[in-house]
Amino acid sequence: MAAEYDNLLKYIAETHAAALASWLLGRPVGDKVRLLKTELSLQPIRADYMAQYDLEDEILHAEFETDPGDSDPPLPLRMLDYFVRTYRRERKLVRQVVVVLAETAAHIPDEFHVGETHHRYRVIKMWEQDPEPLLAEPGLAPLAVLARTDQPETLIRQVADVVQKIPDFGLRSDSTAAAFMLAGLRFDQTLLRSLFREEIMKHSSTYLDLVERSEQRGIVQGALGMLKELLKHHFGQLPEVVEERLAKLDAPTLIQLGVEQSNLSSLDEVASWIEQHTPQLHNGTIQNGAA
Repeated sequence: MAAEYDNLLKYIAETHAAALASWLLGRPVGDKVRLLKTELSLQPIRADYMAQYDLEDEILHAEFETDPGDSDPPLPLRMLDYFVRTYRRERKLVRQVVVVLAETAAHIPDEFHVGETHHRYRVIKMWEQDPEPLLAEPGLAPLAVLARTDQPETLIRQVADVVQKIPDFGLRSDSTAAAFMLAGLRFDQTLLRSLFREEIMKHSSTYLDLVERSEQRGIVQGALGMLKELLKHHFGQLPEVVEERLAKLDAPTLIQLGVEQSNLSSLDEVASWIEQHTPQLHNGTIQNGAA
């Protein structure tokens, strides 16, 4: 999932925990819902936003995805890994649900199966879900923008009407921002901006975070583009591995490299410079056209 959706999903998962857990399980869970920390032991796993709830007798683990196929390690292995780690820590039944937000025709696996190891989890495709249960819970209404419909514009107007009637101003601004951002996976921005008032969303920390992230991405992309052109001018076509490593640098580091690149005499020296400023990279040198 794109990182900009993490905060809004975190908002829904934390602020409307009981409603979300009840919808995911298809049954009421009451008010005894405790959000668990999601940091698990051992090596961290690349994942989109996840929520874990302690429902007293069981644990609910929900994983939100925009592109399940773009996962390393693969989604089924990740789900098995989370299951084992969570069960080891909590020693309770763990129910797992993958919520896929963006519609796709690609196959979405719901099990891990290797040899005698067989692990299953549920997959919820948002575009196949009935929007009515989500619209009935104002806190979950933002998710309804992605639900099944033959009249998408009517649905988005229903969602806008629900969230804008939330009495609490703080909840209304955050829910409006969440609906606006999720709807961006499916609807035209012109329509969305006519339905969701920006003056309300500006009071939402979730919305402001998205705006800030977008501005930062613009700065990074601009700096990256300029640096690539400078390096190509001096060294010719860049190897793919160099471009991949450049893409991992933040804007200040890219700008710093742009200033210092004139003092570097080869791609090997460029690679060494990048490695010094990105400690997570493995040591190694890059030759012209090869790693």
